[in-house]
Amino acid sequence: KMSSLQIMIAGFGGQGILFTGKFLAYKGLLEGKNVSWLPSYGPEMRGGTANCSVILSDGAVGSPIISNPDVLMVMNLPSLDKFEDSVVPGGKIFVDSTLIERKVTRTDVSVYYTPATKMANESGMPSLANMILAGKMMQEQPELASRFGVMSIPTLVVMKNGKIVNQAMGARPKNVILGML
Repeated sequence: KMSSLQIMIAGFGGQGILFTGKFLAYKGLLEGKNVSWLPSYGPEMRGGTANCSVILSDGAVGSPIISNPDVLMVMNLPSLDKFEDSVVPGGKIFVDSTLIERKVTRTDVSVYYTPATKMANESGMPSLANMILAGKMMQEQPELASRFGVMSIPTLVVMKNGKIVNQAMGARPKNVILGML
């Protein structure tokens, strides 16, 4: 049972970092949780660094500041460099492997590499990389996923005569799906 979950989401401005945090916080509110959403960003609207701290808790949230997140979701290398060492031992790190080539060096955390930006671009929805990574995060946090009713990244497999003839992972526009059939 989750009593409290501390999530740090970080990347460049314009990647939907703050929106992703807000999405998780609003969802927590709808589930009757105590939540905290604390954005932090540079003066630039796009291209500067951005991060936000989200706390979802069954009890009162004492402080919105997260020093050691349970979960880190990163969408650029400077953020991985800055926050990797702060994750609690046993925590989880979610990396957009399209934009971050280096591997996490720690061995006491679970790491999930997802080519979220590549998947979003291939889906024709480049601005949704943040939500693809958030979906992966929820998929690997069963207690969070069950509370939010999200179980995985959508996957479409087209079969003909018992054989796979086409497949796609991630959200797709209707015309793309129809073209696969």
